[in-house]
Amino acid sequence: MPMPKAKKLIEVALPLDAINRASAREKSIRHGHPSTLHLWWARRPLAAARAVLFSSLVEDPDDTNALPAFVAACRALPGDGPNVRREGDSPRMRLFDFIERLVKWEATTDESIMRQARALIHSATGGQPPPLWDPFAGGGSIPLEAQRLGLEAHASDLNPVAVLINKAMIEIPPRFADMPPVNPRDRGRMGVGGWRGAAGLAADVRYYGEWMRQRAFERIGQLYPRHNGETVIAWLWARTVTCPNPACRSTMPLMTTLELSKKKGKRAWLVPHPEPEARQVRFEVQRGEGQAPKPPKVGRGAKFNCLVCGETASDRYIKGESINGRMGAQLTAIVTEGKGGRNYHSATPDQTEIAESAIPDWKPQQAMNRDTTNLVSGRGYGFYNWSDLFTPRQLTALTTFSDLVHEARELAARDALGGGAGGWGLPLREGGDGARAYGEAVSVYLAFAVDKAADNLSSNCTWIESGENMRTVFARQAIPMVWDYAEANPFSQSVGCWENTYDRVVKGKSSVDPSVAGYATQADAQSYSPAVTPPPY
Repeated sequence: MPMPKAKKLIEVALPLDAINRASAREKSIRHGHPSTLHLWWARRPLAAARAVLFSSLVEDPDDTNALPAFVAACRALPGDGPNVRREGDSPRMRLFDFIERLVKWEATTDESIMRQARALIHSATGGQPPPLWDPFAGGGSIPLEAQRLGLEAHASDLNPVAVLINKAMIEIPPRFADMPPVNPRDRGRMGVGGWRGAAGLAADVRYYGEWMRQRAFERIGQLYPRHNGETVIAWLWARTVTCPNPACRSTMPLMTTLELSKKKGKRAWLVPHPEPEARQVRFEVQRGEGQAPKPPKVGRGAKFNCLVCGETASDRYIKGESINGRMGAQLTAIVTEGKGGRNYHSATPDQTEIAESAIPDWKPQQAMNRDTTNLVSGRGYGFYNWSDLFTPRQLTALTTFSDLVHEARELAARDALGGGAGGWGLPLREGGDGARAYGEAVSVYLAFAVDKAADNLSSNCTWIESGENMRTVFARQAIPMVWDYAEANPFSQSVGCWENTYDRVVKGKSSVDPSVAGYATQADAQSYSPAVTPPPY
C-alpha cells in the first residue's frame, strides 16, 4: 500500500499579506525589473509567481506525512520572524517567515536567499525538482521565476512578441552565462572569471548601444540642432487646421493647454499673439508667477476656438479636415537642458525648417484597421497607416537606429570571433553558441531598445507640465488622440533619449538568472497533451 503523501504548502496556507505587499511594490520598480526589457500589458508580478511556484513544490512541513529531511530543513530556518512570534514556533511558521523574505524584490539579487530556496525545493522533491512548462507564457514571469528557483523552464506562446521576450529572459542568458564581454573596451577587464551570469552580455549591449548612438548622430545629427547653445530635450508642437470662418481662414493651433511648467519657482507658459493679417498665431514663452491664458480647447471631443477670430471649430469639422489630409502642425515651444534645469524658449523659424527638412528613407506602410471604435483613437482622425503616428524626423531617426541594429549585430559577431567565442557557429535559432549566435543575441536586446524608442518618438507623446518630462505613447493601454505633442531628442541625455532606452534594457537583464537552462518556443497550447495550466485557463 503506497504511503500517504503530504499536502503541498499551497493547498494549506500562505502568508498572503506579505506576498500581496511585495507584488504591489513591484509596480514602483523602474530599474532592474525584467519588465523594462519590453512592454507586456498582462505581465504578472514576479513576487506572486515566485511564491506560487515555491509553495507548489514544497510540502506543508506541519503535515505528518511530510518528508523528514524537508521538515528538518524547515526547522533549521531562522525562528525570529513575525509569523513565529505571532503564531508560535513551528516548521510551517518558520517556512512562512522564509517566504516573506523570498518574495521581496531584494531577494532577486540575493544569492543566499535563492540558494536556500533551491535547497528547500531540492529537499522537498527528493532531489529531483521537475521542469516547468508555461503554455501561455506571455510576459514570462512564471518561467523566469521557475528558472530562478532552479527549475528547467519551458515557455511557449502563440504571440511572437511574447516568445521573444521569454527568449531574452530565460533562453539567451544561460547560453552565454559567465562569458566575458567581447567589445574592445571591456574585453579583458576583470579577467575571464570576473564576469558572472549575464554581466558580460549586458556590458556588450551597453557598448554596442553607445556605438549605435554615435553612428546615428554622425548620420542624422544635423536634424537635431542645439538651441541657444543648449541641447534640446523636446520640441513642443500643436496640430492645426484652417479656421472654418470664411472671413478668417487662419491656421488654428489645436491646444489643450498653454502651460509648460507648473513647478514652483519655475513656472512657464505660452502667451498667444494672434496675427490676423498673416492668418496665424505666434506664441511667446513667459515665466514667473502669473497665470497661463485659457487654451483654445472647449468642451468634450475635438472642439476648439480660433485664437484669431474666436470662431469655434466643431468636432465634425476638425475630424473632416484631418481625414481629408488637411491637418498640419505648428512648433509652439522648445525645451532645453541648461545648468539650472529645464529652459523654455519660443519657437523659431529655423528650428521648424530643420524639422520639416527630414525625409525618411523608409516608413511602415501597414494599414490600420479602419474600425474607429477600438483602442487607437487616431483612426478616427485620418490616421490610416502606422507611419501616420510619427513625424518625418521621428521616422528618420527610427529607421536609422533600426538599420544600425543589423550593423551592430555584425560588429558584435566579428568582435566575438576575435574574442574567443569558439568559431562562427550556427545561428541563434538553431541552438548556436558561437560568434554568429552571440552577435544575434546582442541584436535582440538592441532591437528591444528600438521598440522603446518608438514608444518615445511618436506624435502621440505629450509634455507633462507638472513634472517637466514626457509621457510616452503607451502610458496606458491605448493610443489616444494627442493634439499638442512632444517630440523628444534621441541624442539628448534626458527624457525620450536613445541612451535611456538601451540603459533600461541593460538594467532589465540584471535580475535574470542564467544558471539553469530555459527554452522558449512559439506554439499552440492545444498541440501539447496533456496540458496542465494555471488559472484561469
